[in-house]
Amino acid sequence: MEKKKKGFLSEYTGSRMRRNEARTGLLFVLPWIIGFLVFTLYPIGSSLYYSLCNYKVVGAPKFIGLDNYRNLFKDRIFIQACKNTAYMILIGVPVTTLTAIAMSIMLNNKKLRGTSWMRVIFFIPTLVPTVVGCLLWIWVMQPESGLVNTFLGYIGIKGPGWLSSPTWAKPAFILMMIWTCGNAIIIYLAGLQDISPALYDAAEVDGANFLQQSIHISVPLLRPTILYNMVTLIIGVFQWFTEPYIMTEGGPSNATMFYSLYLYQNAFSFFKMGYASAQAWIMLLVAMIIIIVMFKVFRFGETEMG
Repeated sequence: MEKKKKGFLSEYTGSRMRRNEARTGLLFVLPWIIGFLVFTLYPIGSSLYYSLCNYKVVGAPKFIGLDNYRNLFKDRIFIQACKNTAYMILIGVPVTTLTAIAMSIMLNNKKLRGTSWMRVIFFIPTLVPTVVGCLLWIWVMQPESGLVNTFLGYIGIKGPGWLSSPTWAKPAFILMMIWTCGNAIIIYLAGLQDISPALYDAAEVDGANFLQQSIHISVPLLRPTILYNMVTLIIGVFQWFTEPYIMTEGGPSNATMFYSLYLYQNAFSFFKMGYASAQAWIMLLVAMIIIIVMFKVFRFGETEMG
């Protein structure tokens, strides 16, 4: 009887200690939980509700169902913003990715001299504040006195208007994307460092040159790194706001009206908060679909040699 009493007391004491530990742990994480509920979960739920309402900030939201979503697909500027964003994803992201991979493979070549300094040079643009970088590129892309057109003039090519041309405005932004891909290059270099040198030695013994080694060894084994960088780059394109807002304000002729810029205008210039909320949820859905497809294409989770 005494043994049972002791066992019961020890079990009760242990459970009480566990409850005290759980209570103490909960108190420590309570500020984060409150912050998450107030500053993350509540705004997400509110935006979903507002996307179903006619909400102009100054008045109470009026429920209108799916009208905001229907009106978006009748909106000419929204369709143009989708096309511009798709252009940057389908052309800008692959071009930037290929450039970053090529630069990282070149900088990883131990036979090439001065690679340490070149790494610094490629990384420096990422340290430039975004606003300063935008002002710099406005000057670089000037039709008459810009650095790009001046260089093209030396080789006998008359440069276009770049930011003032509906045709060349988006390629100008792609050049800016390439200029700021230093972070991706560093990440690719880290991925290349993980590849065993024995694979390159074996390929060299078999007669493979540098280009063949890069295509058949470096690129396939960089698959997880490529996936990571492309996903982050696509998310960045969907969130692209500062660059077009400062450099072109969406012009000329809405050629650089990207998704986030038009969302911002609807929300804070036209005060159509419900309309902008619907636009935000469409962006979330499209981004999720694109990223899921990319995970399938790159066969995420499989071994690199599989």
